[in-house]
Amino acid sequence: MRSSLNNPFSPGSDIVPEVWAGRSEQLSDWRDIVRPRRIVGLPERGRTILGEPGLGKSSLVRRIAQTAAAHGDWVTPQLRIPSGADPLKLVAEAILRLAETAGLSSKPANEIVTALSRVRAVAAAGISLTLQGAEGPDPYRALTDLLIEVGRAAIRRGDVVALIHIDEVQNISDEHALSQLLIALGDALTHEIEVEVPGGNRVLRSLPIAVYLTGLPDFEDMTGARKGATFARRFKTTTLTAIEDEELAEALQGFVLTGWSTAAPDGGSERVRMDPAAAAAIVDLCRGEPFLFQLAGEQAWYAGTGPIITEEQVLAGWRSASREAGAHVERILNRLPEREKQFLEAMADLPPKERTLTRIAADAGFAKATDAGPTAQRLDTVRGIISRGKPYTFRHRAVEAYLTSEWPDAPAGSPGGR
Repeated sequence: MRSSLNNPFSPGSDIVPEVWAGRSEQLSDWRDIVRPRRIVGLPERGRTILGEPGLGKSSLVRRIAQTAAAHGDWVTPQLRIPSGADPLKLVAEAILRLAETAGLSSKPANEIVTALSRVRAVAAAGISLTLQGAEGPDPYRALTDLLIEVGRAAIRRGDVVALIHIDEVQNISDEHALSQLLIALGDALTHEIEVEVPGGNRVLRSLPIAVYLTGLPDFEDMTGARKGATFARRFKTTTLTAIEDEELAEALQGFVLTGWSTAAPDGGSERVRMDPAAAAAIVDLCRGEPFLFQLAGEQAWYAGTGPIITEEQVLAGWRSASREAGAHVERILNRLPEREKQFLEAMADLPPKERTLTRIAADAGFAKATDAGPTAQRLDTVRGIISRGKPYTFRHRAVEAYLTSEWPDAPAGSPGGR
């Protein structure tokens, strides 16, 4: 009944899993705010979604993109930026595909022909087009011009949004390329055109274009001091944190109540159920991490073949996955600057009620509490790992569990990680 061919849990990166948990705020933001406002021509900022590895940034926006495509919107593929790559070339290629979808390649208008030609040059040469001194507008201007034409085409089509998703934005190492990219996208988002409304009046409206950027929290630094004010006016940034246990339990409730439908050998269907204790164990072990939630579910599914997933199977599956879970958290910690890592370790060593900035700073080796302030601020507002309340608490519960307990080890017969 349960096999590798019907496992609904998917811990792989950039996958939209069948068993979806949480992120309702971001999903409803697209459904209820971004799309409706852009459709009717109201201004709405682009979205930047950042977070540590394993929090489901890319999967979230891929789910949004799937929803948009199902609605008939024009959606670019997920544009993952490799380290050292020229982002303008990749984005230019994607915009050309949008233009093809919009039917612009068959339009004889001079301005469209010129825009297409220039963006094809950007797709071939990227940022180096500026350095070559080639005739015509800079790459960012060419991208903006063609995006505007795509937006006009979307207006003519009606009830369509052009959605662009750029992933791994922290890999854009060339400051000039990043600046041109953000300006190109931002100018398209804020561009207004004049349209005629019933009654013969003419009014200004924004274009039905939406942009999502996803990446690691490091991107926050890259859009700081010099780009910060303009970037904030054009993009709303969300830093993802752990999913609440209640949302994870809700995602598994269907398994508990009615079961998960799978194909039966006779061509019919069978249902795989989950004991309430098994669902509770998965929620407890994953510590709010989408990646670990999918990993725990995947291994629990493989721990047996019968119609009911038991708590014992969850624990057995987790024991085979605990090394991968620990390595996942270690990667998060190892990519932190040494002072941030020392701060977290000192915070973890203190009893929860004693986690004040003064105590943490002293134990971490800071000369005075104010010296630790910027480190604490980054761990809170940029990385989303802690919350600077009274007392300080961990928002990244897998990091907390790793530093304060025996997690990810799960003792036999116990759902806990301590």
